[in-house]
Amino acid sequence: MREVIITDLTRFKSEENVCTAAIDVKTGECLRPTPYLKSAKCKELGIHPGAILKGDLNFLTHKSSPHIEDADYTELYFHGACSGERFKELLENSLSNSVSEGFGVNFSVGQKHIPHVQQADCSIITIKINPNQLSIHEDKFNPGKIKSSFTDNKGDRFNYLSITDRGFHDYAKNHYNDGRLHEVTNLISQQNEVYLRVGLSRVHQAPDGRNGYWLQVNGIYTYPNFHDGVRTYE
Repeated sequence: MREVIITDLTRFKSEENVCTAAIDVKTGECLRPTPYLKSAKCKELGIHPGAILKGDLNFLTHKSSPHIEDADYTELYFHGACSGERFKELLENSLSNSVSEGFGVNFSVGQKHIPHVQQADCSIITIKINPNQLSIHEDKFNPGKIKSSFTDNKGDRFNYLSITDRGFHDYAKNHYNDGRLHEVTNLISQQNEVYLRVGLSRVHQAPDGRNGYWLQVNGIYTYPNFHDGVRTYE
């Protein structure tokens, strides 16, 4: 039986299911439980990033790159929420210095996907960046859509990435609807540290023919604090 801590709770267009990722407390391995958990079940149990789960989780026998974290499960039990400091320690222990280092892929300027024919080391990483290097803004190409842009420690810039962090996206969207989206970036800039969980989508072909695994921001975590509307640590 594994004890894991949820690091990512990501949204789909349909709100019925959510995709989760977790880190094994003992081994430091990242696992992505499949089939996906139901959104209603997560709400019932109070599952959010920082939630402690116990259960039988095993990596899929026939998993494929880059989604090497895929794992099946028989039973998962909620065992409360970890502290903010414990969650921060978990993120620290999973750090990559840059997006390229984490995925084992060199990104060219403006590149936001890994071609489906190219190998990557994994499908989800943690990076730590300067809070001033992250902005939350409207997608100028798709009005009403909220995106993120950031510069990692290597100096690589990634613009207009989808925010799949369910709690953070809803928080930012509410501010956008109220005409206060700038307050979200302002709040981030006032923090000392920001951790990003950067993930890869399942294979997808864009209208222009580019086919591959697309970068997305699965989790945004700031320290020493953040607004309770995003998530609450006990």
